[in-house]
Amino acid sequence: MLIYAHRGASADFPEMSRAAYLAAVEQGADGFECDLRLTRDGYLICFHDDDLMRIAGSPLVVADSTLAELRSHTEILTFEELLEIALTHKKNLALETKHPVPTRGRVEDLLLSHLKARRQEITHSGIEIAIMSFSWWAVRRIRRSGYESVYLIAHRWQRILNRFEAIGPGIFLLRGDHGLSAKLRVKGRRLFIWTVNTIDDLEVAIRAEADVVMSDRPGEMKAALRSREPLDS
Repeated sequence: MLIYAHRGASADFPEMSRAAYLAAVEQGADGFECDLRLTRDGYLICFHDDDLMRIAGSPLVVADSTLAELRSHTEILTFEELLEIALTHKKNLALETKHPVPTRGRVEDLLLSHLKARRQEITHSGIEIAIMSFSWWAVRRIRRSGYESVYLIAHRWQRILNRFEAIGPGIFLLRGDHGLSAKLRVKGRRLFIWTVNTIDDLEVAIRAEADVVMSDRPGEMKAALRSREPLDS
């Protein structure tokens, strides 16, 4: 099982900041998770929310603002800058495209364009890249690209799971729900679980046979994974 830093080592540093991703390298994370949005002037940036209110107390909306305007309020990494860190330190990437957005599929188009431009470097580095979304349409677009696509889920009632080769459930869906865990463990299907920050939740992810766990505390989860005793059968 691999441990990815959810928005970097975001329990210790501002989420998706350069410091958070570099700390994740120091903490031994196997990869980085990142949310992606488009600015008004066409930059692909690492940012979760649709505005800056939670992070910087500003009502600026990402889709309506330029990169310079956003950076005047808070640190913003572009995807190119994150990719450079990942390539330098050979860290896998799990990239979530955010929806709904005014530009619709443009976020996936631009992401794939960036990846195509750096394909040789990506291949040489050996890093793995998965592209995720809660949007079924976004995942369909990604599937056609050849990159691993992950359908993120936050509800037990979703009934189209069998259409996807990789699923990303929230850990809260799996706590105490062994039936759902069994349903998700289809032969050949990869499982990306978010967001695992405690030892108890790590054990849930292990029982679910997760391939990738995303955590705000990658160092702690890596250490726990190395030191844990085998679970009772």
